[in-house]
Amino acid sequence: MQKIALLYDASQAVLSTFNLDEVLEQILWIVRDYFHVTNAAVLLLDPNTREFFVRTSIGRPVEGTKSRMAPGAGLIGTAAQEKRPVYAPDVSQDPRYIAHLSETKSEVAIPLMVRDEVVGVLDIQSEELDAFDSETLDLLTLFSTQASIALENARLYTLEQRRSRQLEAINAIARQTTAVLNLDGLLGRVCDLVLQTFPVDQVVVLLLDEDARLSVRAHKGKLTPILTQGAALPAGTGMGMRALEQSKTVVENEVAFVPHYMASFVETRSEMCVPLIFFGEKLGVLMLESAKPNNFAEEDVAPLESVADICAGAIQNAHYFEKAQQLAYIDGLTGIYNRRYFELEISSEIERASRYDGRLAIIMIDIDNFKRLNDEFGHLLGDEVLRQVSGAFGQQLRKVDVVCRYGGEEFAILVPQTSGGNAMEVAEKLRRMVEAYRFPGVPVKVTISAGVAEFPANGQTRDELVAAADAALYVSKERGRNRVSGASAARKTTA
Repeated sequence: MQKIALLYDASQAVLSTFNLDEVLEQILWIVRDYFHVTNAAVLLLDPNTREFFVRTSIGRPVEGTKSRMAPGAGLIGTAAQEKRPVYAPDVSQDPRYIAHLSETKSEVAIPLMVRDEVVGVLDIQSEELDAFDSETLDLLTLFSTQASIALENARLYTLEQRRSRQLEAINAIARQTTAVLNLDGLLGRVCDLVLQTFPVDQVVVLLLDEDARLSVRAHKGKLTPILTQGAALPAGTGMGMRALEQSKTVVENEVAFVPHYMASFVETRSEMCVPLIFFGEKLGVLMLESAKPNNFAEEDVAPLESVADICAGAIQNAHYFEKAQQLAYIDGLTGIYNRRYFELEISSEIERASRYDGRLAIIMIDIDNFKRLNDEFGHLLGDEVLRQVSGAFGQQLRKVDVVCRYGGEEFAILVPQTSGGNAMEVAEKLRRMVEAYRFPGVPVKVTISAGVAEFPANGQTRDELVAAADAALYVSKERGRNRVSGASAARKTTA
């Protein structure tokens, strides 16, 4: 989380000016102070010769700043040609390396890209071997996206000062969206900001789902929707998919003349679809709708493409943040959810069941005689048993069920929209499955005991429900293990 905040601060700094020289100074200042680098340069593309030249640098002798690099030559040219970061942990072993500084031991070159086109390269060299770990490379890559946007903003400002109002708005969008790390919140904010700044009636963000279809993730405006939130467009159809497949903006100023046009809103007359692309990875489409024909002029394309680039970077940042959050809720040994996640989910599920008068069951499971198994066969084998039991649980349960490692050899399973009786059947199925399974390298039978409790019959709060399931698990242990008990049986035993 600290490094996400660092990246946010760095992005704010590099996006704080439109002056090209100031942007370049900020980029190198951030590389020097945030990433502790002493040798770095920003090379820009000469549009006439198609060569890269050093525009500004730190730690390089004057003669080193006069060299030019063709696409495909050296690590710099390779990064530009392949449109991806290139890293040489040991330059002496990399045939692509062209010497600039005699002290260099490792080098990373990251292309600065706008609309999937390379406009420059951020080149960093170190006097240490393998100086950059994977996390630092990821952060540099994310930062370079913001640096690319800053460079493009500076270019647009120089060439089109008459568009200063829109450019200032674009910079405001960059600042505000960079600060939002929750994906749903981010997409809603994007829609609001575009609506406030550009002459459009509806803004839609579509993202690619697991089936390579564009799904509506957010939309705001005043038009009447045909597609609802979460709806997926048919694969390979629509202007949005055309824009994404071609990796370029598609504009239709009279949709009535578009063959097989798929309307998303009733009143739409003009539509612009701008692909969301992050370092060559296609994320989705920013779709803009207007009830007026001929609403989009050619000069509208560049500013909205800049907005799309900002959005793509912000979406990737949000994905990065989500992954970091997910890691905080995953048990490192088994790969399933941990107790922290269980505490969040059980509160949410109890609230949902209460609101809609629904049911919820909880299953507490303990591996029988696990301490003895660890003592006799070692912790490595015990860990493998935990992993395989966890994996088996995940295969046997529904997608809506939540399996967590509660602690040690104990598991907690949330079974939404399920009665206690049905949850007993689920637990019994898991018990039989574990009993029949032959764990590799374990010469003794592995079994589990389980306790089941139901909301609201056995408890109306988190503590009551967990206590009821724990008591039922205790009954299973007392009765000889390798069995399932319900909370009602536990009450009879303790009465």
